[in-house]
Amino acid sequence: MNENRSRMRFGSTAIATPANYVTIARVLFTVPTLYLIVRDGATWLNFLLWFGLSASDGVDGWMARRSGTTRSGAFLDPMADKFLTIGGFIALYWRHDIWWLPVALITAREVFVSVYRSLASKRGISLPARQLGKWKAFIQMIAVGVYLLPPFENLTMLKLATLWVAVAITIVSAADIVIRGWRENAQGV
Repeated sequence: MNENRSRMRFGSTAIATPANYVTIARVLFTVPTLYLIVRDGATWLNFLLWFGLSASDGVDGWMARRSGTTRSGAFLDPMADKFLTIGGFIALYWRHDIWWLPVALITAREVFVSVYRSLASKRGISLPARQLGKWKAFIQMIAVGVYLLPPFENLTMLKLATLWVAVAITIVSAADIVIRGWRENAQGV
């Protein structure tokens, strides 16, 4: 019987799934982590909390693939990623650790892509996340993590390089989504 439970598949409309519970826990643990980042900056505790929250993104995805992906998970997981990454960048900005421009570019991209996908969806065009978008989220999480790692505290050029790589891939991934939307629209989907 336990073997059957571990193979339980959830339908696309399910909400109460193990993957969604992990995603919701990520959001809940993000709030105190961001508070600690604003308060303390680069500490081992903050780095480990950030690392755990970032790594749990893969855990909820793995659980969803194993037990069935859902529409609620497809909505919640990217929102949790955005909350975590944008929150991390804003916390670093709030501490005056990073400049406002990269935070504004990343935040504007996330808002733009969310609105663009929503408008495309109303026209029957689906623009799901692709590998480039997953890399974008990963590199954004790495960029914040580099700022939180105590041994890197005085490595300004490394931190800036990582930050601007994250900004660049963020913009490239937005362009990829827009181009895909145009192509889908041109094909009359």
